[in-house]
Amino acid sequence: MVRIIGVDIPNDKRVDIALTYLYGVGRTNVIPILLEAGIESSRRVKTLTDEEVGRIAKIIEKQAMVEGDLRRKIGDNIKRLRDIGSYRGLRHGKKLPLRGQRTRSNARTKRGKRVTIGALKKDDRAKVAEKTTDEAKK
Repeated sequence: MVRIIGVDIPNDKRVDIALTYLYGVGRTNVIPILLEAGIESSRRVKTLTDEEVGRIAKIIEKQAMVEGDLRRKIGDNIKRLRDIGSYRGLRHGKKLPLRGQRTRSNARTKRGKRVTIGALKKDDRAKVAEKTTDEAKK
């Protein structure tokens, strides 16, 4: 496996697809990187020489903010939004969508697994009824 900026890149994939395994490098960023390096995008990673891999790594470090630096920058931006008390910062803090999406019926990926309120199974309903009658007797 080829390592670029501390990330293992799969050998059997095309170079343009494999480079998207780097955080901060997408399909549109790959095109200028490969043009500047002089490498065809249709080539496989396993056919690259060490010199070509080195050229790609230098270009990525020079052109784009990737991996740890980018994660740190995004984290700092979110922390700043929370500190100043902006609406977006509050939504980040509550782990809710922050760009106006509805949350009543959607946003499951952001909010997590559904927690049903009010709908109990027969066994659970009987236990709750026992607890309330025991408490009422006391």
